[in-house]
Amino acid sequence: MTRQRFPWATRFGAALATSASVTTAVVLAGAVAAAAGPGHPVGVHHLVKMDNPYAGAQVYVNPEWSALAAGEPGGHLVADQPTAVRLDRIAAIDRAGDRMGLRDHLDEALRQGADLIQLVLHDLPGRDCERLASTGELAYDELPRYRAEFVDPITQILADPAYARLRIVAIIEPNSLANLVTHTSPRPDATFGCDQVLAYGSYPLGIGYALARLGPLPNVYPYLDVSHPGQLGRASDAADLVSLLQLTAGQSGATPDLVHGFIANVGNYSVLRERYFRTRDVINGEPVRTHSSWVAGRDVVDVLPYLAAMRHRLTAAGFPRAAGILVDTSRNGWGGPERPSGPGPRTSAEEYVEAGRLDRRARVTNWCNLADAGIGVRPVAAPAPGVDAYVWATAPGVSDGFGTWGNAFHPYEPRCDSDYAAGTYDTGALPGAPPAGEWFPAYFQRLLANAWPPLATADVVRGPLPT
Repeated sequence: MTRQRFPWATRFGAALATSASVTTAVVLAGAVAAAAGPGHPVGVHHLVKMDNPYAGAQVYVNPEWSALAAGEPGGHLVADQPTAVRLDRIAAIDRAGDRMGLRDHLDEALRQGADLIQLVLHDLPGRDCERLASTGELAYDELPRYRAEFVDPITQILADPAYARLRIVAIIEPNSLANLVTHTSPRPDATFGCDQVLAYGSYPLGIGYALARLGPLPNVYPYLDVSHPGQLGRASDAADLVSLLQLTAGQSGATPDLVHGFIANVGNYSVLRERYFRTRDVINGEPVRTHSSWVAGRDVVDVLPYLAAMRHRLTAAGFPRAAGILVDTSRNGWGGPERPSGPGPRTSAEEYVEAGRLDRRARVTNWCNLADAGIGVRPVAAPAPGVDAYVWATAPGVSDGFGTWGNAFHPYEPRCDSDYAAGTYDTGALPGAPPAGEWFPAYFQRLLANAWPPLATADVVRGPLPT
């Protein structure tokens, strides 16, 4: 089958309806009719949804994560916090042994008396395309399976009248669309996987379908991912993502009005605000933006300024002006002994940033099991103008990926290897991590110890941890 790539020069300006392949064209043609489902026409809201679903809500506490957290020293300090339920494979929808399925979580939310439950849908075809070893289960061209075996069953469950009183926040496929901006040819960080995903249209068509199915449900609040400033902190990259989001929200029967809001920083570590420097600062005649190796040409490196600019772009592009923002603060605390208490020296832009930045990653693009990271601000509703909530979309203590070379049973990810390239590339990863999605006790302890705001108790492990 001959595939036609989307012209990169158009920067996502061409309509996806002229599909990347015959396969996706056929899928798109059938998606509009299929998306509606009985009693749920595409693009129609049956009730007026709350502007901010988190307002006054008791948010569901996932008992599976809570039990793991409570079983660790000091973990009781955060075990009662709400975390999202991650649906990252088809098998996660139904109960399997002692592992809860989607209905189990919804029933438990009712039992808890919760008003709101958070779901992360994360199983796109060709998922994790930026990684050398993807942890996704569906191939690039398996969009029909994604629709029929993943999105449709989830939609059917969420449409059950038994759950009508629950507000259901659906975070749809984070860490996906942004990779089509930064990891496709001719970018230097392009990967074969992301080029394949772009060619098949897997991400925009899949997300569009999920939005078209879930958005019309009266108690479901869909949020789309806008990545984080470490990946899209340059204005040109942010503009590309907005164009791609605009294109995606018009696919497979979806419309932009079905998007309730956007989420940033999912599973990432960018701080809410750098207190001691701005990228526009000039030190001894050196602009920080161009003379700091860590900033590396980015217009913004912290989440709240990034979101302010992104929200302006999104509403100008036709998304609802009332669209709210969520921020994942589960791992962006950066406390501990290395946390700066004031600005760096004004001797050079490089020294000024290095001594004053709160985000202590060696590279702003490092993302895997970062050893010096800490739990961030606890979940809270309406913490800032335009922000619906700070949330923990990623459960603290869950491994990002496996970093040990030579294991035939688990995919090796170099950015999760603490000794990648014989130590010449500082990934910042904590060694000994289990595969992605599994519980990582040593990492959880680091997140507790480095939490900011700090967890004020002697129960939290302080000092070096065994590696």
